[in-house]
Amino acid sequence: MTIATHLNKKYISRGELALSGLKDLAPSLSYATILTEDGFSVVSVEGSELDSNRFASMASSTQALADAVARELKLGDNEFVIVAAEHGHVVQVRVDGHPLVLAALFTDKETIGKSLSAARRTARRLNVFLSAH
Repeated sequence: MTIATHLNKKYISRGELALSGLKDLAPSLSYATILTEDGFSVVSVEGSELDSNRFASMASSTQALADAVARELKLGDNEFVIVAAEHGHVVQVRVDGHPLVLAALFTDKETIGKSLSAARRTARRLNVFLSAH
């Protein structure tokens, strides 16, 4: 029997390890989660005021929509998603080779470029951790 990704101890422990350095890369991080493509939260950090399941569900829907737009417009593979608003932004990055997405919420104190860079580095870090035996 296969264990669901969001319940798999390997994904959880390595996800926690990868997320542990995200706040150092981007101090305005309010919340971050690693989620499955189908919207289940695997692991989250920061911001206890957010519902991790709701955030993961919204991130999954946003990711699916962005992937569909890129596909329909023949733009190639969607690399990341950014939702920017008056008081902050959400950055989402896929974890290459795994059915996972990193979604992170930042305040307006961080530039979008720095937030995107931090999210990409964290997703690559998770990929390395998951590839190690």
